[in-house]
Amino acid sequence: MLRVEEITVRYGALTAVSDVDIEVADGEVVALLGPSGCGKSTLLRAVAGLERPAAGVVRWDGVDLGRTPVHRRGFGLVFQDGQLFPHRDVAGNVAFGLRMRGVAKGERVARVGELLEMVGLAGYGARRVTELSGGEQQRVALARALAPRPRLLLLDEPLSALDRALRENLALDLSRVLRSAGTTALLVTHDHDEAFTLADRVAVMRGGRISQVGRPDEVWRRPVDEETARFLGCGIVVDAEVTAGRVTCEFGAVGLPWAPDGDVRLGLRPTGLRVGGGPVEGTVTARVHRRDHVRLVVDTGTRVVDAVAGVAGAPEVGAAVRLALDPDGLAILG
Repeated sequence: MLRVEEITVRYGALTAVSDVDIEVADGEVVALLGPSGCGKSTLLRAVAGLERPAAGVVRWDGVDLGRTPVHRRGFGLVFQDGQLFPHRDVAGNVAFGLRMRGVAKGERVARVGELLEMVGLAGYGARRVTELSGGEQQRVALARALAPRPRLLLLDEPLSALDRALRENLALDLSRVLRSAGTTALLVTHDHDEAFTLADRVAVMRGGRISQVGRPDEVWRRPVDEETARFLGCGIVVDAEVTAGRVTCEFGAVGLPWAPDGDVRLGLRPTGLRVGGGPVEGTVTARVHRRDHVRLVVDTGTRVVDAVAGVAGAPEVGAAVRLALDPDGLAILG
């Protein structure tokens, strides 16, 4: 088990990570989620041994790793660009860590074949890595990191250089690979979908500190404060009241069975308001077509809000619409 205790990392007068505590249990995947510059990659590098903390301790199974160099920590690393060896073929890249450990050739060949099949690249062993697509190269990088059976896998924005559709598909594959291998992993990402797809728990970071840790559904439904809620997509935050599993606010009322009774602060993501039959009236002032819905900007007369509509028959700019709350796009703060 990984345990990070009160880690602080400074660059001169700049404190990049401040007094962070986090644990990753055996077989668990934890995502460090936050905007660029919040300190998540610096924290990952401190765990790897690539940055020396100004204070705090990184432990594995209770053992302080402060004096353990990077190559002796038994951790695997996957970065955004993969950092493959261009002069080696796919099999040579995957086998590199095994060769460094003196694993016999027959065992290396078997392990490489097993991993290439696991990451969906069976039969690619003799290919040059320079001939692969970006997604294929990241699969090779993952296989190479997993080959020596690391006790912890560290992934730093591993999918961010890929286009959206490929990133979504590869995130599903990566989740499958990590679970099937029983890998303990710490992932850095700024992408909500990626974090919630891959992680057993999500740690939200900002300003060098962890603001909230919890299961993906807990963090998504119950962001700890307004700043965290806005980072998680809640563009509007309003006062509301919950009674017997039903929330009421200025946009109407809707069932929210998991919400606690009482006065609350309600966060609305763009999907929190949908076109069709609701109590709020407005005029469409802009629209953006997404793959599976149309995102609208609606002027209600008292405020401008985001809303969504189905692709078929979505209202045009200038159309009058009625908006209703959608529980899937709501969050309760705190």
